Amino acid sequence: MSAHIGVTGLAVMGANLARNLARNGFTVALHNRSVEKTDALLEKHGADGDFVRTETLQELVDSLEKPRRVLIMVKAGKPVDSVIEQLEPLLEPGDIIIDAGNSHYEDTRRREAALAKKDLHFVGIGVSGGEEGALNGPSIMPGGSKESYDALGPLLEKIAAHVDGKPCCAWIGTDGAGHFVKMVHNGIEYADMQVIGEAFDLLRSGAGIEPAEQAKIFEEWNKGDLASFLIEISAEVLGHVDAKTGKPFVDVVVDAAGQKGTGRWTVISALELGSPTSGIAESVFARALSSQAEQRKLAQELLAGGEAAVEVPESFVEDVRQALYASKLVSYAQGLDMLTSAAKEYGWDLKLDEIASLWRGGCIIRAELLKEITKAYAAEEKPANLLFAPAFTKAIADVLPAWRRVVSTAVQLGIPVPVFSSSLAYYDGLRRKRLPAAVIQGQRDLFGAHTYGRVDAEGTFHTLWGEDKSEIEAVDTH
Repeated sequence: MSAHIGVTGLAVMGANLARNLARNGFTVALHNRSVEKTDALLEKHGADGDFVRTETLQELVDSLEKPRRVLIMVKAGKPVDSVIEQLEPLLEPGDIIIDAGNSHYEDTRRREAALAKKDLHFVGIGVSGGEEGALNGPSIMPGGSKESYDALGPLLEKIAAHVDGKPCCAWIGTDGAGHFVKMVHNGIEYADMQVIGEAFDLLRSGAGIEPAEQAKIFEEWNKGDLASFLIEISAEVLGHVDAKTGKPFVDVVVDAAGQKGTGRWTVISALELGSPTSGIAESVFARALSSQAEQRKLAQELLAGGEAAVEVPESFVEDVRQALYASKLVSYAQGLDMLTSAAKEYGWDLKLDEIASLWRGGCIIRAELLKEITKAYAAEEKPANLLFAPAFTKAIADVLPAWRRVVSTAVQLGIPVPVFSSSLAYYDGLRRKRLPAAVIQGQRDLFGAHTYGRVDAEGTFHTLWGEDKSEIEAVDTH
């Protein structure tokens, strides 16, 4: 039997993608370093479709139709390079190697360039939706050459999630574009999760609303403009009761959040691009802070709180809902703005309306909000920033008083809201006529002769601070 695609690496994600492909009518060749995993998958799920069992990479390659498509699903980093090294001599020009893991986009760019010299296609694809999505329909973000997508796209589009009859899969752009977009997706996911956590803390610590009652509130929120996968599962988590103790589940879980790196990569890349993703950055730092158990324990003994006695208004639950909406919107705005910066830097033609559309189904950040975001970027006049789209400019104006009240109340109560507050600061930073950067430029010029511009003249200037403080026009020495 000639297989349409081969999958090597049959841990849960790889196995589920293989099963998804088979369920959708494709013949899938299976390979794993330990044959036991291959046999276990066939024994348990062999009825899902047509599979070809192989024991070596040579057998895997020999079982495939041309151009051969080999999907790698192993741990990011050196394991991916190792599999590529083993595969490459077995393949022929025009064959396609696909990395569907959470690889760093720079690794993908490096691998794509190296394999292109040998006439092999390398495609890095972002896959979002976790184990369930991989099996039943994920959001798929493929990079690589357009030619490789022509051969691979029909398979990916078939197994992807579908919304309004359209697949949540489309060619993103060349080399590492797919993995870059998936990385930013994960950065938005970090901020979204953190801001939901902040809303929970505000309602619990500020208004004294217990988790079971909050579960009902979140269920209601999930019927309106906050409707999303993360709000939906938050309601489920908050309503869950621990069987051992009878306590709310969230009260028996250690409050230290882990991370696998994509959120951190997003922040590092944003810094390199000069793209302000403050909400995403704060969500990564919040996880880091939550994990500093020893320091937090000491801080509880040593550091004063100085909380004010604040009466929480009757409108507090609705205020928090509105502030949550605004902060979530800023997370998307920052992520999409970062994509615009990356497109310029790497020469990618990133279509933001298409990318937002891919996130409407299958992925972790799928949300009602994405319909309007897709519409905003599909308009003839595309906004320079998501917040400038008329629908969102009005939406933020409507919720702004509540957003300010919530952040102010949180500060007075000593409740940390890093994403609520940094998102508001980003919004205010964008709209203010003057920012304190002028003082910073003065400081930089004084201690390092870094020069500055003037609001009333063209050119670059320097003040002779150590002499008579006269101003001279700076000469470009570069």
